[in-house]
Amino acid sequence: MVAMKITAIPQLYRNLRRWREILDVLRRYGLADWLSQFPQLPFRDWIKDSEGTPLASHSREVRLRLALTELGPTFIKLGQVLASRPDVVGLAIAEELKLLHSTVPALDASIIRQTLKEELGERFEMDIVEFDDTPLATASIGQVHRGRLADGTEVAIKVQRPGIEDVMRRDLDVLSGLAQLAERVDGLRAFSPEAMVQQLTPVLRRELDFSREMQNLHLFSDLLRGCENIVIPMPIDSLCTRRVLVMTRLHGEDFSRCKPAKKFSPELRNRMAKTITQTYMQMIFRDGIFHADPHPGNLIATEDGIVGILDFGMIGRIDARLREHIEEMLFAIKNADGMRLTQLIRRAGDAPYSLDDAALSIDVSEFISTYGRQSVGRFNLTGALNDLGDLLHRHSIKLPSQSAMLMKMLISLEGSLSTLEADFDALEIMATFLRRSALKRINPRRRISQMRHMVSEGEYLMQILPDQIVGLLEQTRRGEIQVQLDHRKIGSTVNRLVVGLIASALFLGSSLLLAMKVPPVMFPEKTLFGVEQISILGTMGVVLSGMMMMRLYLAINASGHLSRDSEGDR
Repeated sequence: MVAMKITAIPQLYRNLRRWREILDVLRRYGLADWLSQFPQLPFRDWIKDSEGTPLASHSREVRLRLALTELGPTFIKLGQVLASRPDVVGLAIAEELKLLHSTVPALDASIIRQTLKEELGERFEMDIVEFDDTPLATASIGQVHRGRLADGTEVAIKVQRPGIEDVMRRDLDVLSGLAQLAERVDGLRAFSPEAMVQQLTPVLRRELDFSREMQNLHLFSDLLRGCENIVIPMPIDSLCTRRVLVMTRLHGEDFSRCKPAKKFSPELRNRMAKTITQTYMQMIFRDGIFHADPHPGNLIATEDGIVGILDFGMIGRIDARLREHIEEMLFAIKNADGMRLTQLIRRAGDAPYSLDDAALSIDVSEFISTYGRQSVGRFNLTGALNDLGDLLHRHSIKLPSQSAMLMKMLISLEGSLSTLEADFDALEIMATFLRRSALKRINPRRRISQMRHMVSEGEYLMQILPDQIVGLLEQTRRGEIQVQLDHRKIGSTVNRLVVGLIASALFLGSSLLLAMKVPPVMFPEKTLFGVEQISILGTMGVVLSGMMMMRLYLAINASGHLSRDSEGDR
């Protein structure tokens, strides 16, 4: 029986209407998934998508994308998070979910103006002297308009959609409840639904707070100050709030529209590609913080080949330990060291207790034989990252969220660079940064700093260790030590044992009722076959106990453990 936490009950009643909407969509797409397995059924094509195409004719991955799109912006964001986790959902689903986008119609300009007045007050009319009612871009969370300030500065004004925060908070409540249910379904537990919702929640809250993006713009403005031919918008702090972001407007077209391969000369495209690669490698290997979504729509090109980066609502961070793991993994691939790469994968990811080390080593060796021998100029970075994600998924190894975000960023970055069609090798610059990082790691000053840190940690450990041991001994003397045992997969065994005991007791009790002819009885007079005074309650009990026994037998037989032990249940 599926149980739900008590704390989720108020959420259920508060969002009952939304629950019905979501379950109706899931039911419809689930029914279409079932019908797709029976092409001979005449009514399998009755359920159709918004364009009139039968849902059963789509692949399972496409149906998942369509369902998330129909459920709205929160679920689209969930799908985009899953698209960056091929180690969790598999490569096929991740590739399909990359196509997710919010097809949201533009809000009326009067609604946007009203939001600006609520947020900025008199400053809206005093400081923003021009406001273009036609939006530059629309999305599920907000839309962007052109404007001009009183001092002549051309700006882009990003305004949050009214009520979107309440909508997403409600959907996150519902998602939390659905995740609790999904955790109890064997086929869905492998996707870690509760962990996914926990990962999605802070991401959405950060995107809903435009003041965080303002802070990110200031941060990256400082970090990229020394980078030539790179520009980012600058926020106008006095006109920025939680729901409004006013920033300088960058002139140019994004890579998805301007077709840079046709617009710019080969020399200029090579320079742009080198600039972008150097900038992002600096973010990763020097600064430890990166712009997380460099897809072609977020990179713009000016007429003179200056590259602008947009949308700093989502950023990723890398700590020193993770950066060292990345560097060592790249060196292991380059040196065809399968054993070292296997160790690093286990160390960097969350490996299950049942991991087959031999099978993992074989897959890692095949991965290295494919990509470790490729020359730098012909290295397929996107293919390598996709195959690595598929390898992790097959062995149920889950990466930390920041590692998964970094993989997604690198894939998006290579896709953007491919639009330039430049005669340029991005991995050559990456190799340069790797060499610099390797030199930093053997720097005597860094080693001395590490030794100082180890001595400090050892000193702290020696200070607290005696107290910890004395405390543990005191708890043992008072009998306060508790040992908790986690019996894996024993729940179903206990349930079957209880059902068997109940059925046996019911059968024995019913047999006594029949033997003692407890009324009410059937056939009070002796019949032709000598049957008389059959207890009705005893008969019902015997039939019910027989049904329970048959149900128990079928359950045990279906599990395949009727006459042989299951290694997984031990």
